[in-house]
Amino acid sequence: METLWGTPERLRELTELLVGWDSQGLTEGEVTFPDKLKNKLLELGYFQQNPEYLALGEVNWERRYLTALYKHEKASRTVVLLSHFDTVAVHEYGDLAPLAYQPAQLEQAFQKIKDEFKPDVQKDLASGEYIFGRGIMDMKSGLAIHMALIERASLEQWPVNLLLMSVPDEEVNSAGMRYGVSKLLDLERQHGLNYTLFLNGEPVFAKSPGDLSHYIYTGSIGKIMPSALFFGKETHAGEPLAGMTSSYISTYLTRKMEWNPAFSETVFGEESPFPVTLTQGDMKAEYSVQTPYRTKAMYNVFTMERSAQQVMDIFESLANESAMECINDYHAFCKRIGMEPHFDEIRVLRFEQLMDYAKEKFGIDYINELIHDTMMSPERDVRDKSFHIADLLLLNCQELSPSIVLLFAPPYYPAVNSSTDPLIEECVAYVTQQARERFELELEQVHFFNGISDLSYVNYDVNSQGWISYEKNTPVYGDPYSIPFQAMQQLQAPVLNIGPFGKDPHKRTERLHIKNAFEEIPELLAGLILHIGERED
Repeated sequence: METLWGTPERLRELTELLVGWDSQGLTEGEVTFPDKLKNKLLELGYFQQNPEYLALGEVNWERRYLTALYKHEKASRTVVLLSHFDTVAVHEYGDLAPLAYQPAQLEQAFQKIKDEFKPDVQKDLASGEYIFGRGIMDMKSGLAIHMALIERASLEQWPVNLLLMSVPDEEVNSAGMRYGVSKLLDLERQHGLNYTLFLNGEPVFAKSPGDLSHYIYTGSIGKIMPSALFFGKETHAGEPLAGMTSSYISTYLTRKMEWNPAFSETVFGEESPFPVTLTQGDMKAEYSVQTPYRTKAMYNVFTMERSAQQVMDIFESLANESAMECINDYHAFCKRIGMEPHFDEIRVLRFEQLMDYAKEKFGIDYINELIHDTMMSPERDVRDKSFHIADLLLLNCQELSPSIVLLFAPPYYPAVNSSTDPLIEECVAYVTQQARERFELELEQVHFFNGISDLSYVNYDVNSQGWISYEKNTPVYGDPYSIPFQAMQQLQAPVLNIGPFGKDPHKRTERLHIKNAFEEIPELLAGLILHIGERED
């Protein structure tokens, strides 16, 4: 039986070809990649005979996702193979950036500068067991494996349907997957599919530096960004006590947010990482001796079971504490120098409260007109737009200052977990046993993938109150950024992530383990999918 990608050598060639198609996020390469991918899949006889099972779907900014369906005439049970084809940029490669997408040439260049690398990288470079390149681990190899599975299923007529979906934008806002959710529902209805498993191919992520364990993941960690706009009172630097800088106010909340265990969760014995500040700075556009009175901050919070509403409740409580401590310190300072305080309180408002106040003051038409240009601006990303909208409202409602406005900045990845699902328990037992018996490979179950993934947008099981808080407190929620919560609830199949082993994702030493990626994982996944197709309900 002739095969295009069914041997380790040909699968490696396919992976290196995909890596060679530069698809950095927010570049032309990301736009053109799905056309190349579609043409590659059309080399399979199955899609030449069934071209209607291969399609591109619109996302935004001319970007598209691809779906490829292998359909067995007697099967309804369907495994969805998820991947993303965008990659992060290559700045860290320096003068070797042009080679970042050419694994063979990059390895030769690395050999010449091997003394620049840490000992573990030098060892892997000398071993011949790894290939290097941008996106080769995260996650062109996963996509290549899925393509090979589709080919093998079509040649061997596996008694189960496979639906491959590969999307753009996972590394930025996951627009590809958020737009693709409705397509999954359409295909399910159109072809009478029964989604049995959502199987992602993200690579193994180390739990700590030097970790060499091989993992399979029965869930994916959530990520949300509670954010704040701090609005003080401006003054001339020569009269500092006539105002209050937003920088001063912001330090109180940031100190409480950084590494705060109040946000930590422990589920199945695994702990979520502590929160950290992603960005903080004043919003002055130019230098002057006017003190800064508007500062923004974004905080990264990982979730396992908490909803957006629960995160906002904790965030608001900490903001109230910080506002109280800040004003108390201010009053104590005024008393110490014998000055009457100018400010009695620092208000804490959720964005939805600020919006309601502004609508009451000006009317909804004025507010919609006020924020229209910001919402439509192509120059600002969704995070900039979020703060700019809150800023515009506060500039028109300065009687509320000094204040802290709490909001959510995109993106939001809800946590998902299927560890207790009977099918997933069966899959884990099957794959770990096969890995041990066939390859002497020990696979360890992890309950939450720590790299963040598009699995967050399926199998959503939080009630509506959990997402309404997100919608109301995300200033750009709507056309610039939205999450299909209700559609996600309809995609109720369990989730699993099994991908190849590699090291250093998003670093210039990103690399993929050759044997694991091209021999072990493809065989384990093929066996698992056949097992699912042949099992009795």
